[in-house]
Amino acid sequence: MTQHIKEIAFLTPGNFDNAAPFAGIDETLDLIAFGEKLGFDGAWVRQRHLEPGIGSAAVFLAAASQRTSRIQLGSAVIQIGYESPFRLAEDLSMVDVLSRGRLNVGLSAGVPLHSHLIAHLIHDGDWTQHDLTHERIKRFRDNLSGDYLGDDETFVATPFGPQRPRLQPHAEGLVNRLWYGGGSQRSARWAGENGFNLLTGNVISGEGTDDFHTAQVNLINTWRDALNGRPARVALGRVIVPTDSAPPSRIARYEAYAASRLERTFKPQGERRTLFPRDLVGPAEQIVEWLLDDPVLPLVSELRLELPYEFKRAEYEQILTDTITRIAPALGWQAKAAPPLAAE
Repeated sequence: MTQHIKEIAFLTPGNFDNAAPFAGIDETLDLIAFGEKLGFDGAWVRQRHLEPGIGSAAVFLAAASQRTSRIQLGSAVIQIGYESPFRLAEDLSMVDVLSRGRLNVGLSAGVPLHSHLIAHLIHDGDWTQHDLTHERIKRFRDNLSGDYLGDDETFVATPFGPQRPRLQPHAEGLVNRLWYGGGSQRSARWAGENGFNLLTGNVISGEGTDDFHTAQVNLINTWRDALNGRPARVALGRVIVPTDSAPPSRIARYEAYAASRLERTFKPQGERRTLFPRDLVGPAEQIVEWLLDDPVLPLVSELRLELPYEFKRAEYEQILTDTITRIAPALGWQAKAAPPLAAE
């Protein structure tokens, strides 16, 4: 089966050493610049709280925008329950302007992870009474619209004279680059009904099936049906670890990593019946065969390589290099010419 993957990106965890955080954060910035040089179309970062990782995607991606010029930059995902819809819109609009329109914003709703420890530090009063639902995401999106606040006669005083008030800077087009991280039928339906792009990866709720790939096909179909013909994008995540240019000791490490995670793929996990696929670890030729047999790939044109948490910079660079040179072309992907810089 011939595939037509038009966009290929990677998702990096952004780990660092608690005792020396700068080195790990700086290495992640370098990795994104490295991925751009290789020809990757996008680089996504995980936003994580209370862990040695990227606690603020907006701050990190602002820095990444100044180390790169072409590659798309994304957050996967920002838990809206910890954010002010207006302030987050301000921050991410600034990042999009700094990146010259290269930002993609992945979001999720619901009660966020670690809420029992930090939700009361973020929200005044009883945080359980705050709206942490999809409606909070819609309010965030509305703030990106560029609409003026107040009526036609509302102005604010500025050093430049009276101004009609609205969120600044206005990032034209960012509202069309919002993504929802969907893992259930309900979330996929909501994302489609509200015109959000869809992020789907290696965690799916088992609804009506114990087979991961069947569940993911159903998820994407539900989202597309809910779109009702509106244009939107879907990006598929897979853990892909080619071994072609890795030394034997590294290959053994990769294989041990995959083996440690294999058991969870045999049956649904936990009360939510969460499903996981196998990690694709092996020679590029074998990985291509697995991907060509993947029933989800024909439904998408964007593939996201999800880098494991546990690896080091040299390993990430080898995985990215082998993927873009040995796997991506076999899926129909072609490198793109760098676009001209926007006028000042």
